[in-house]
Amino acid sequence: SMASPALLMRVVASAYSVAEKAATIVRNVMSAGDLGIVEKAGPNDLQTKADRLVQMSICASLARKFPKVTIIGEEELSTDNVTEDLIEDGHCEEILKKPCPAQYTGIKEEELVIWVDPLDGTKEYTEGLLDHVTVLIGIAYGGKAIAGVINQPYYNYEAGANAVLGRTIWGVLGMGAFGFQLSEAPAGKHIVITTRSHSNALVNECISALNPDHVIRVGGAGNKIIQLIEGKASAYVFASPGCKKWDTCAPEAILHAVGGKITDICGNSFQYNKEVKHMNSAGVLATLRNYDYYASRIPNTVKESLVP
Repeated sequence: SMASPALLMRVVASAYSVAEKAATIVRNVMSAGDLGIVEKAGPNDLQTKADRLVQMSICASLARKFPKVTIIGEEELSTDNVTEDLIEDGHCEEILKKPCPAQYTGIKEEELVIWVDPLDGTKEYTEGLLDHVTVLIGIAYGGKAIAGVINQPYYNYEAGANAVLGRTIWGVLGMGAFGFQLSEAPAGKHIVITTRSHSNALVNECISALNPDHVIRVGGAGNKIIQLIEGKASAYVFASPGCKKWDTCAPEAILHAVGGKITDICGNSFQYNKEVKHMNSAGVLATLRNYDYYASRIPNTVKESLVP
């Protein structure tokens, strides 16, 4: 008989279905019209009813199936009284059929940490910039992001009334990434993608040092990594604290699975073990290709202002 799928593949297959359920919740909250917006640390740090329901759904669904996995979500919420309608029990069969990369076949539940951003791009969600919004489920082992799921609930939303909304991108290190068409930015063009709402002098100094042909300002870390892997941008640069481990874990796994690279502004890898601090205080530098070109142009003044 076939050996049962390795734990990692079961977790990814479940996370895929859990993310699709999350996307349905995100769309339902929006179409019901009451976003239930709460300001957390200020007007750029918002939480909506969708953030709350989605996090409860993701964390409770995965905890029920994988009780020994550590799950860390952005919102401070208890999952004690989660209603059954928020639980997703399904999994993606296609993912279960793929062989687990050899280096991950022996992983035990208690060795995994799952980082969850229930709704990345909340501010954009409240403003109707729906293509910026993603649901992020990142899976870490030994402090490294090794697998990830990114759902875009509103992918295709401008394609008209009959368009199929949403898509799920997933990837595993050593296997690749799926659910999108990998594409590189035009050769010789320096298209920098950066923050939309958290700009400051340092962010801008860093960008001008790269002498970009074009700068794209959009919300959401998940969205920015998707722009890299689909060839819309050549580098994602954010010279500021503000982004957290749940913003980068899933996107990092997918980017690394297709040969890209993400670090902080100073070139350090991100760590994802459960004890790590949540803030990526030294910003983000990510590319699909040509990482060294961009890294070599980050000014020392910028690096010295950002302490990991």
